[in-house]
Amino acid sequence: MIRKVYVDVVVLQDKDGKSRPLRIQWEDGTVYKVERLLSRSRTKSRKVGGGDMRYTVQINGKETFLFEEDGRWFVEAVK
Repeated sequence: MIRKVYVDVVVLQDKDGKSRPLRIQWEDGTVYKVERLLSRSRTKSRKVGGGDMRYTVQINGKETFLFEEDGRWFVEAVK
């Protein structure tokens, strides 16, 4: 089962208005560094719905998706 988990995100906003996530804080308080931004696209989450922008990022050597939705950020998490 997949669920939508809202997370705190530290973001770098560049002069052109593009967002680059730098770190995320999981619901238990653990902070993860975004090692690489692999891509960004206007794509909604297929698993939990919602999202305006999808960021494909690398965290702890693994590729995952981070979504931005109306100024909030979420990930798709396994229950």
